[in-house]
Amino acid sequence: MNLQHFLRAARAAVIALALPFAALPLAQAQTQTLPPGAKQPSDFPRAKLTAGMYVIDAAVAANDADREQGLMYRTKLAPNEGMLFVFGENAVHCFWMKNTLIPLSIAFIRADGTVTDIDEMQAETENNHCPRNNGVYALEMPKGWFAAKGIKPGTQIKGLPRAQ
Repeated sequence: MNLQHFLRAARAAVIALALPFAALPLAQAQTQTLPPGAKQPSDFPRAKLTAGMYVIDAAVAANDADREQGLMYRTKLAPNEGMLFVFGENAVHCFWMKNTLIPLSIAFIRADGTVTDIDEMQAETENNHCPRNNGVYALEMPKGWFAAKGIKPGTQIKGLPRAQ
């Protein structure tokens, strides 16, 4: 092997060793950093809901701490993934988007599973989003999800856990 072949082989070996490390910062950048005490998305209980023919994979926030965190700090949701908020009382429950990094749509739902109101919410805002009707559930999905699926007030959501 002459010097030129040796240098080419050495350069190829260095590149082959460096490539896995080159992807490392990108992989780290894609993981989300949550503040201390915040629950990881995978730590929320989950429920399979249906809206017509659509199956929804919903994280469930059924206590004060989980409802307060909601989808804050998340950077993405799967296409049919959302968060179901479960309340102990039939009332008007308002939402805002502080520290929520992705735009969302929210459906407000009565105890019988009927959608009463749907609203669109911009990321990182503190505007109140309140339904016109009392309810015990709210379902947040990626922005535009309900409209794209033809889901509107009057639609039944099935598979809801019992309100507390």
